[in-house]
Amino acid sequence: MSYPADFKYTKEHEWIQTSGNTATIGITHYAQESLGDIVFVDLPKVGAEIAAGKTFGSVESVKAVSDLYSPATGTVTEVNGELATAPEKINKDAHSAWLIKVTLKNPGELTSLLSAADYEKFVAEESGN
Repeated sequence: MSYPADFKYTKEHEWIQTSGNTATIGITHYAQESLGDIVFVDLPKVGAEIAAGKTFGSVESVKAVSDLYSPATGTVTEVNGELATAPEKINKDAHSAWLIKVTLKNPGELTSLLSAADYEKFVAEESGN
């Protein structure tokens, strides 16, 4: 699996794509593959404050419930409403099925995140490949 080069990644398997002070956040292909069939997504409301490294919601699959960890600090400006009735969209294409959009409080936080190449190495080590 190749990961989009214009995204940054966390070791908790979230991705973030930025445009100025606006960021789109989702989970990676590796995360959805590990979870299996996603049946429910619990996301914050528009206006909620999220903090880097802290949970902002959860993803429930037939296997388990996994917390979602924010890659950055900011205010939620949009929630992907399609996932309320069609959470399986994440399984179909995790890198286009975004979860939330936020206005970043400190874009400099993103420098500590993984590049696509570093994330691919991390996943290979984690999965033993």
